[in-house]
Amino acid sequence: MNLFASRDQGRGEAPLAARMRPRTLDEFVGQEHIVGPGRLLRRAIEADRLGSLIFYGPPGTGKTTLAKIIANTTSSRFVQLNAVTSGVAQIREVLTAAKEQRDFYSKKTIFFIDEIHRFNRSQQDALLPAVESGLVTLIGATTENPFFEVNSPLLSRSRLFRLESLKPQDIEKVLELAIADRERGLGLLGVELTSEAKQHLVQMAAGDARTALNALELAALTTEPQDGKRSITSQIAAESIQRKILQYDKTGDNHYDTVSAFIKSMRGSDPDAAVFWLAKMLQAGEDPRFIARRMVILAAEDVGLADPQALLVANSAAGAVEFVGMPEAQIPLAQAVIYLATAPKSNAAYLAINAANRDVERMGKAEVPIHLRDGSYKGAEKLGHGRGYLYPHDYPGHRVEQQYLPDSLVGRTYYQPSEEGYEARIRERIKKTPPTS
Repeated sequence: MNLFASRDQGRGEAPLAARMRPRTLDEFVGQEHIVGPGRLLRRAIEADRLGSLIFYGPPGTGKTTLAKIIANTTSSRFVQLNAVTSGVAQIREVLTAAKEQRDFYSKKTIFFIDEIHRFNRSQQDALLPAVESGLVTLIGATTENPFFEVNSPLLSRSRLFRLESLKPQDIEKVLELAIADRERGLGLLGVELTSEAKQHLVQMAAGDARTALNALELAALTTEPQDGKRSITSQIAAESIQRKILQYDKTGDNHYDTVSAFIKSMRGSDPDAAVFWLAKMLQAGEDPRFIARRMVILAAEDVGLADPQALLVANSAAGAVEFVGMPEAQIPLAQAVIYLATAPKSNAAYLAINAANRDVERMGKAEVPIHLRDGSYKGAEKLGHGRGYLYPHDYPGHRVEQQYLPDSLVGRTYYQPSEEGYEARIRERIKKTPPTS
């Protein structure tokens, strides 16, 4: 029997998650912190007094649904684009039409862009004048942290609303509504969901209503009715949802959180945690080159000269990723992660360059001392360039005390080596006062 060749009476062709999409705020489940009674966004939607908005949160939490609810309630013209399939030309078409609607019919335009993070900087810049002038009211939806992926000028002209993963009780309610609804849901199929099956779907959906509804529909369609009922057991539910989807979006906020945990585990010298986060990123499909780049940075920033080999190890792992490829490249990556996590730590080089950068920005122009200037070109001697320079190799230990910093920074110390690992030896060496002229 072909279970997908036709649908039972009263069922449309769209997936269950699309059919059960809430049409009004009263049907909307979850996100009480932004659309609960008396909340700002709810008041703005009900009063049709919206400014530009950006909805930000994990998949399946209601970002597009809220935009469609606004489309159903606003008196403004509502236009929708998906950033994946649209470019600057489509944006300009929408803005041209919006101007005509405003100038000839005094009608406002709400411009909804799904997956706005997919727009590059120039595409986002094309929106800015229209948003700033009020030609359109922008509603953007993104799974990525907008502070990373949305232009600051555009972000500053929009109100940001973060949607959270749905709570277990919210997912339960979504499932119950779908089972009971005879018009858009599964009400005509006689679906019965055991308590264990419901809990499994709720747990495995991990706050994503779309995942839960897709699994429920698959379970219902693949379960033969008995006496007019389709009983979905925990085993059927497990087969339908298969396994928990990793809570990791390669371009989303969880991406940054996981990378942060990865870096902090290595910095904190916990090889077990660091390897775990490495495995999670790799299984989620993270680009191993991105991981390797972060390891190179950590080797310099957090290990530094406490173990000068760390940077070589990290660079070698990055080279292995390019040369070997996945899945084998996970082994040198794991080796390097363990090395970095267990290496002695020092951020002295990181602090040194930051302090030097601050002085460069503060001082602007800093003259090179005359004895350090290039004296090799014709006429340099007449200008005194290089005069008085002391050649270190002429002195014991190949070091000599002389002024190397600009006059205004004499005595300034940037590099202060720690007492960790190899850097302890550096510390002892530079403490010894070199001979002077």
